[in-house]
Formats: sequence, structure tokens, C-alpha cells
Amino acid sequence: MNALINRGNLFDDFFRDVAPGFYVKPLHGDPLPSPAQIKVDVKETETSYSVQAEVPGVSKNEIHVSLDGNVVTLRAEVKQEDSTSKDEKVLRSERYYGAVSRSFQLPMDIDAAQVKAKYDNGVLTLTLPKKRPAGGVQRLVID
Repeated sequence: MNALINRGNLFDDFFRDVAPGFYVKPLHGDPLPSPAQIKVDVKETETSYSVQAEVPGVSKNEIHVSLDGNVVTLRAEVKQEDSTSKDEKVLRSERYYGAVSRSFQLPMDIDAAQVKAKYDNGVLTLTLPKKRPAGGVQRLVID
């Protein structure tokens, strides 16, 4: 079954070459990526996790990160609008609204009070300290 040809790519490329004006792209470029296309790198040290997620084309105000124990959820929203001035008449207006979300589970719970987040050039960097057990490791004395 893996040997099947992906119909979308083969025929899309063919018709794009044969009738280039038939398929019209939206005014605002490519749509928001699917959750599988948000590339995430997760690294672990003894005390924390480091997460780098690629979320290009999204402002930092539209990125939401939530933590629930050891589950991290990334959500991004895109709202693209056309701007017009008073002396313009709008003949056609296309806007793109969309959201994408991705969740993943880490091996240990996260200390939510110590989390740090930074967004620069389309890359979200999270520093997620591991939550230490309440009592820590306790050695029992054998009588």
C-alpha cells in the first residue's frame, strides 16, 4: 500500500503546467501549517526540558502555550486582513483565519512556576524545568 502515488502532487503539477491560470492561489499566500508540519525539537537535561518549535508567520501575541502536568500544548492563530483607505472601493476581499494546535507528552511533570518562553524569528523556545517530587529521594535506615 505504501507504493501508491500521491494523487494530489502528480495531477496538481500536471494541471498547473497545462492550464496555469485555472488554479488561482489565495491573495495571502500559504495557509497555516498542519499540526504535523510544526517542527518541534525537544531536548532534556538533568533538571529541565528545552523545546524549540517553528511557528513562522505568527505574531507572539497569537501563540498560546498551556501546561497540564507533563502535557505541553502549543496553539497558534492567524488572522490576515486586507487594509483599505477611504478613497478605495473594495471589489473583492479575501481574508484568512485559522488555528493550529499540537500537544505532546514529556516523561516528567513540569514546574509551571519556573517556565520561560521566548519567541524570535519564527522560533518559539521554551525552557521547562522538571518538577521535583515533594519529598525527594529518601533513604530508609535498616534496623
